[in-house]
Amino acid sequence: MSAQTENPRRSAGASARVGVQRFGTFLSGMVMPNIGAFIAWGLITALFIEKGPFPWPEVGGFGTHMVDGKEVPWTGIVGPMITYLLPILIGFTGGKMMHGHRGGVVGAIATMGVIAGASVPMFIGAMIMGPLGGWTMKKIDSIWDGKIKPGFEMLVNNFSAGIWGLILALIGMKGVSVLVVAFTSALSKGLDALVSSGLLPLTALVIEPAKVLFLNNALNHGILTPLGTEQVQQSGKSILFLLEANPGPGLGVLLAYMLFGRGAAKSSAFGAGLIHFFGGIHEIYFPYVLMKPQLILATIGGSMAGIATLSIFKDGLVGPAAPGSIIAVLGMGAPGDRLTIILAVLIATLVSFVISAFILRFSKDKGEGDLSTATSRMEEMKGKKSSVASTLTGAGAGAAASGPINRIVFACDAGMGSSAMGASVLRNKIKAAGHPEVSVTNSAIANLKDEWDLVVVHQDLADRAASRVPSARLVTVDNFMNSPRYDEIVETVDAQSGAGTETQASAPAASGAAAAVVAPSSSTTTEPAAAQPRRAVDEDGDARILGLDSIVLQGRASNQAEAIDEAGRMLVDAGAVDPSYIPAMHEREASVPTYMGNFLAIPHGTNEAKGLINSSALSFVRYPTGLDWNGKEVKFVVGIAGKGKDHLSILSRIAKVFSDKTAVAQLEAARTREDILAILGKVNS
Repeated sequence: MSAQTENPRRSAGASARVGVQRFGTFLSGMVMPNIGAFIAWGLITALFIEKGPFPWPEVGGFGTHMVDGKEVPWTGIVGPMITYLLPILIGFTGGKMMHGHRGGVVGAIATMGVIAGASVPMFIGAMIMGPLGGWTMKKIDSIWDGKIKPGFEMLVNNFSAGIWGLILALIGMKGVSVLVVAFTSALSKGLDALVSSGLLPLTALVIEPAKVLFLNNALNHGILTPLGTEQVQQSGKSILFLLEANPGPGLGVLLAYMLFGRGAAKSSAFGAGLIHFFGGIHEIYFPYVLMKPQLILATIGGSMAGIATLSIFKDGLVGPAAPGSIIAVLGMGAPGDRLTIILAVLIATLVSFVISAFILRFSKDKGEGDLSTATSRMEEMKGKKSSVASTLTGAGAGAAASGPINRIVFACDAGMGSSAMGASVLRNKIKAAGHPEVSVTNSAIANLKDEWDLVVVHQDLADRAASRVPSARLVTVDNFMNSPRYDEIVETVDAQSGAGTETQASAPAASGAAAAVVAPSSSTTTEPAAAQPRRAVDEDGDARILGLDSIVLQGRASNQAEAIDEAGRMLVDAGAVDPSYIPAMHEREASVPTYMGNFLAIPHGTNEAKGLINSSALSFVRYPTGLDWNGKEVKFVVGIAGKGKDHLSILSRIAKVFSDKTAVAQLEAARTREDILAILGKVNS
């Protein structure tokens, strides 16, 4: 079975949403680190231009002065900041995201080209040329990686960056800038048409659903912020900065829950409202909408009412309000507009509240008991832990359940690779936090019994696990190596450590299969006892789990399926597995992806394929430019064949290496197979 077979649980719509989320996150990653510069420029523009409250020709760039007997105009800093500083910052950040500081430098050079070739601020051009410069420089560097003679590295690196930056600057100046100007002009005309025809409030039909689905960054930072900044240069303010940042629609939903909600939703709505309105963290109200999807109509209605009010009074901000706090909104409000901006926020809140109250008041389900689930759904869509989730659900993981956590099990399809890796990582975290009384182990889902305090499972297997452990807290993750859920679990154990210790002392011993599973991880060592099966023989004659002949620095595969084949063939060549083990690796991958996090994937066979393993062995293949692994970037593919229980010890040692970011960086930089073996060599001990 091909490893690229589409998981039937993953719809085309979900894949498209994830793609847009990634695009939006990428754009946001270029703009958000530089928001301070946007705010500084907005404040300078609002205060010191000719029409501002404190007109200052030398700063605002208006009027003239005498130089050597000649009258020349003031340059000021408003124009240079929007023309040069802001786009170059974006271009540098985009290039740095692709290839570190070196990529940032080339991205900034390339951005200077589109700036010189255009008559409008080149924010969109910077978002193109910055990442393009970093990415292409990374590809060029890979051509001679490891081939430069010692002593010539600096010469080659500096001149290659300079020459390629020059080429990209010329391309940007004579080609890309023309296309970007045309695109920007078309967008500006479209928005002007919406404003002049009174249809701008209709943008709420796109913006509000996009916010809840974490798709707003592509709109806000990719289009609205650049166009809004250009409008500020022309008219001193822009309404575009308020289309997404208005806190009124979300506040209306939370107010309705305060009055008409029930259970956890009602009790937490007040605190969420404070964080949303004054802290500007809009994502805190998303779970309340996800609990009751009809409430998206309330946020759309409130947003439309707010935009209409702003349009009537021709209000705007002088820069982006990030985060979308009422404090930031008023701080960036154009002089003379703040009172009507407050009115627009109040009207948006009122309309949203009325619609939300109607929906909740006449609904049988008022959200009680669903907040934790909705928050988990929100975090899954976001792709990482929410910084404010604990405000809604209590002490993090498993807040819906009660009682201390003393026994944790990682469950996967076969109970081997993914779960053993995750168990090792979390076990080390919990022991480092000073909780040796908490046991962490792994199991196949089919072997689970309803006797665990907490179960960690891949999100694709959550339904299967939930049906077998209805009494346990269930935590879902999308990778087993560095999920933010691990920190939540440790925080929960910290908070309950006193109760946990008492319960551990008095808890009855597990029986049967469960006792056998718990015993290894409750011992004084972090690695389970393992038999000593026959191992593959290295080229130097030593019996090893991983030998030099099973290490490849530059993999040949171009996709996920080929990478599994490459790693599997190396296990076959080492005599560790039968050739039919490779199809079992593909079958396992099609069931649940083996991406672990930190650029690592560990393809291995199914539980039924254990009989095809002759001896324990690893294969290591590095892909310096990365492979797409079900939407995740993978640079290291470690094929695993574990005889008997040997796989537990192997995976524990691999987990220790790949949970250390320094070790991962060393693996990326390693130039010889011996370097790789020195880092991973503990798997042979």
